Amino acid sequence: MSVMNASNKSKRRVDWVSLLLRALVYAAAAATTLSALGMIGFILVKGVPHITAPLFAWRYTSDNVSLTPALINTALMTALALAIAAPLGILSAVYLAEYARRGNRLVKVIRMASETLAGVPSIVFGLFGFLFFVIALKWGLSMLAGGFTLAIMILPLIMRTAEEAMLAVPDLYREGSFGLGAGRLRTVFRIVLPAASPGILAGIILSIGRVIGESAALILTAGTAAKSSASLMKSGRTMAVHMYALSNEGLHIDETYATAVVLIVLVALINALSSWAAKRAEAAMTGGADE
Repeated sequence: MSVMNASNKSKRRVDWVSLLLRALVYAAAAATTLSALGMIGFILVKGVPHITAPLFAWRYTSDNVSLTPALINTALMTALALAIAAPLGILSAVYLAEYARRGNRLVKVIRMASETLAGVPSIVFGLFGFLFFVIALKWGLSMLAGGFTLAIMILPLIMRTAEEAMLAVPDLYREGSFGLGAGRLRTVFRIVLPAASPGILAGIILSIGRVIGESAALILTAGTAAKSSASLMKSGRTMAVHMYALSNEGLHIDETYATAVVLIVLVALINALSSWAAKRAEAAMTGGADE
């Protein structure tokens, strides 16, 4: 009887702990959701009434404070950073997940370095980019210096998410490919990478969000020129830097909120498009496996 009573007490204690943890998770999720909705709602209320045609003029002036040049620079900066970081990150992940021996010291050092870089504040990356790209390489305040700085910032994120996505692919896929006579390289690029593409795209989505929202590092490397950059060696501001400049001046706060609305819509569209692409890739992979 005493053993049964002790067992019942332990079960009740576990149930109470489980309920408490579940309540804490729900409370945290609710707080996060409400905070995000409140912030987005506040920005929409403040910014939507001030979205006007002059805000999308082709040329920036001190009167219209157009965001079009900043929008073009943001697209260029995002494309440049991803063009540098995505191939390097994915190929590094391929080496870590598929070719490196388990327990290799080099792998441990690379993972520790990537995790350390992922936690470094962006202003430190900006200072490095300023000293190395702007001063040492004499690129000046330019889109190219900002793109390389952002590529270094997002490289650890892409590498770690791609590695985790490839490690999550079942070994049965690899064994089946090897059993059919395929080599390791063909197996990686025809079997493993397509199966891991949703996870890799998720990492790229997070990287795009960080690039679009970055301002501190770009102020030190790309500058704040309020015009669309005709060359990668010219200075140009992104939308985040544009918002910072307007709010710092204090003369166009309403236009700052309107720019924030456009930025939120842009990020939402990119996330929706990336999610759709990930689902299509997963569906194509499932269909190919069924056949």
